[in-house]
Amino acid sequence: MNPRRLVRARPGAAFAVTFDGREIEALPGQTVAAALWSAGVTAWRTTRGEGRPRGVFCGIGVCFDCLLSVNGIPNQRACLVRVRPGDVIRTQEGTGHEG
Repeated sequence: MNPRRLVRARPGAAFAVTFDGREIEALPGQTVAAALWSAGVTAWRTTRGEGRPRGVFCGIGVCFDCLLSVNGIPNQRACLVRVRPGDVIRTQEGTGHEG
């Protein structure tokens, strides 16, 4: 069953954001992590040492596995940041700092 129907949710109109150059749909109030999960994306960061993929681990902002870049700002926790229309979201490699 569709979770939205189960709880009788009536979210506002969907809007577009981009993830690594690909347009995805998001709903008002979703976190970046929820929007990415809805689009089938489960990893959006690589570890600095071995380049292993990471996504959401705790989902409540305690850990730092879900870091990514939002609108050019690195090290944003996808589980805490609410997605906004037109956001540009990018996979983060390592620490997210250049140089």
